[in-house]
Amino acid sequence: MKQRCWTLTRPRGAVPGHGCPALAPPHPGTAPPPLPPQSLLRAGRRLPLRQRLSPSSHRPRAGLKALSRTPAIIALVVLLLSVVVLVAITLIQFHHKEVLLPGLKYGIVLDAGSSRTTVYVYQWPAEKENNTGVVSQTFKCSVKGSGISSYGKNPQDVPKAFEDCMQKVKGQIPAHLHRSTHIYLGATAGMRLLRLQNETAANEVLASIRNYFKSQPFDFRGAQIISGQEEGIYGWITANYLMGNFLEKNLWHMWVHPNGVETTGALDLGGASTQISFAAEEKVGLNTSSIMKVSLYGYVYTLYTHSFQCYGRNEAEKRFLAILLQNSPIKTNIINPCYPRNYVTTLTGGYIFDSLCTADLRPVNYDPDDIITFEGTGDPSVCREKVAFLFDFKACHDQEACSFDGVYQPKVKGAFVAFAGFYYTASAFNLSGSFSLNAFNSSTWYFCSESWSQLPLLLPRFDEVYARSYCFSAHYIYHLLVNGYRFTEETWPQIHFKKEVGNSSIAWSLGYMLSLTNQIPAESRLIRLPMDPPAFMGILAFFTAVALLCLAFLLYLYASSRKQRHSQHAFDHTVDSE
Repeated sequence: MKQRCWTLTRPRGAVPGHGCPALAPPHPGTAPPPLPPQSLLRAGRRLPLRQRLSPSSHRPRAGLKALSRTPAIIALVVLLLSVVVLVAITLIQFHHKEVLLPGLKYGIVLDAGSSRTTVYVYQWPAEKENNTGVVSQTFKCSVKGSGISSYGKNPQDVPKAFEDCMQKVKGQIPAHLHRSTHIYLGATAGMRLLRLQNETAANEVLASIRNYFKSQPFDFRGAQIISGQEEGIYGWITANYLMGNFLEKNLWHMWVHPNGVETTGALDLGGASTQISFAAEEKVGLNTSSIMKVSLYGYVYTLYTHSFQCYGRNEAEKRFLAILLQNSPIKTNIINPCYPRNYVTTLTGGYIFDSLCTADLRPVNYDPDDIITFEGTGDPSVCREKVAFLFDFKACHDQEACSFDGVYQPKVKGAFVAFAGFYYTASAFNLSGSFSLNAFNSSTWYFCSESWSQLPLLLPRFDEVYARSYCFSAHYIYHLLVNGYRFTEETWPQIHFKKEVGNSSIAWSLGYMLSLTNQIPAESRLIRLPMDPPAFMGILAFFTAVALLCLAFLLYLYASSRKQRHSQHAFDHTVDSE
């Protein structure tokens, strides 16, 4: 039987004569031969989609998929690098910064006392510690002449006395800091007395001082008369600050508040007043004006402080001379048991009675030009007996919480530092620091028993005015501390007679400066960063933008991939259903 071939066209590569013979193309004008029924069905029915999509049709899609992974990997790498760069520059910028201290600030305080004026220069770090500067004394200069209260009759001469010390002060402070350096003048008991006696004269003295300092290159902040209570508080602050009771350096050289350290009481003996200040127990009554609250270095202290006007060494001695004169039958020749034996001197009535402290002892027929001769006998027993008349110990009526003249005072407790006149008197007897009451009495008796001619040999520095009065001062200090403040043989050794601690003088002026630094704004520390802030912000913004763009691109690719996968699943489901 002949083979039947129903091919429409010759398959590619088929060789004519093999299989079905090749059909000659239809002759023009003739119709193609009719197809069998099966061939018609095959030609009319489409093949399944999976058969029609050959492997070659999947290759472009796989290429596109591989191509889409490359941008994602690049974007992910860039994103990670951007995050690393952001973290790195931030850590470097803030953990490798250099802290530069803002340098030093300076302050000048003039302690205008009753007998002399002293200029102090202080400095402290500009960033301060708990709102109070860590202050140290760098220079001290004693103004020539007596205190400013002695210029009541010629106030225009006060500036001349300051000139020498102020020239030296200018050399102690860098010139570029002169304008920012504050200068203060605080006047104490001498000016307090002058103001009570002649307010106009006191104001003229202060006005003359203000005019002078306004012409100086420093920032003058005023000349004022401080109260006795302020003087006592500032002296207490000075003593405790210098003794390290407020701050101390730890192992890391940082200033910290010392744990368990008790404060030290302060005893100040000036020329016209004396002050006692110490930390009082919390249970003491706060209704008295002698109890004060003081805030320093973040801590609050309850203090008892009292200033006794006219009980300074100089004014007390004038009162003593007035009492001797009042009790003497001869008003022109007076025996003084406190002056050294064989010492004779003449004083005017004005020297003794022109003071407000001796006004109530002034004779009826007083003449300031009267000449009064005093002859020393060097009798320590009589001297101690007569000095006691300066105090009214009976006014306390045996009350325990009372010193003298009826003044309230809690019981003294703990350590004390005695400075100014206390120190200078003890130093004349070769005593300093802590010693017994018996040692003080023995030295007093020995010194007061010596004749005037022997004193230059006993004193390291001889000055007539001071030398003749050391015996009186010693007995006066005894009554003030023992019968007045009520120190005993047991508590006396807790008193430390000191002039200075380190290189800083114990004086109210340092406490005054420490208090004033609470009102002086602290300067911020200077921070030197590894990169300039504009450059750092620019780099930060750039890499942040790159990271956000990469993140957005990756989110876009992820969303597109999910959408494409969803469309593929839907298409396959449709095909399978066919």
